[in-house]
This record gives sequence, structure tokens and C-alpha cells, in this order.
Amino acid sequence: QSQIAESGGGLVQPGGSLRLSCAASGFTLDKYTIGWFRQAPGKEREGVSCMYSIDGSTYYADSVKGRFTISTDRAKNTAYLTMNSLKVEDTAVYYCAGAERTAHTLCITGSADYWGQGTQVTVSS
Repeated sequence: QSQIAESGGGLVQPGGSLRLSCAASGFTLDKYTIGWFRQAPGKEREGVSCMYSIDGSTYYADSVKGRFTISTDRAKNTAYLTMNSLKVEDTAVYYCAGAERTAHTLCITGSADYWGQGTQVTVSS
């Protein structure tokens, strides 16, 4: 019933841009905190960006500040992660998550109620 599906991953050159989508079904994203996480080979899962839907407050990992932007489209019940100035170190599987907690808490703890299956982002020349 309640599901999240990520899409938009792919191969991009360093300095390029990519937008990931997170489509939710069975629940409405505007009543939840939405988060984007990533996991690179040999690394632990990292909270990249989260948004508290009620007031729009956001959290960004230091490594992506100024480059990534989290947003939502209420009509489409979809969240997005717009990634600019991509670096090789951004290569990872990116996951979307939803939770009933603040943006900071979701991104820091990684404690979510819903998880997507992940989408691969590869930054390489």
C-alpha cells in the first residue's frame, strides 16, 4: 500500500546536474518530513537533505550545501532532489524516505517510516 519510488538517477559528468524524483503512494508527502539519503561503496548511509513539510524547514549535509536543493510538488505528491555542480564523490545510491519527525532529526538519525528502493547516481568523466 504505502510506497515510495525514486527515479532520475543516471550517469553524469562532473559539474553536471541531475534531478531525482520521489513519488509517494498510500500517503501524502505534505504531511510528512521527506528526506534524501545516499550510500556510496564502503561508506555508511548519509542524510543528504530533508524537508519538514509543515513549515518548509530544511536540512542539508555540509557536503551538499549550495549545490543540492530539496523540493516538493503537492499536486503530484512527489519530492525532488535537484543536484548541481556534481562531483565524483557524489556517486552513490540515493534513497528517498518519509517520516513523522523534524527535518533535522530525520536526516541525522535516519529513522524513517517509509523507504524507497534507491536510484543509482554515477558522476564520472
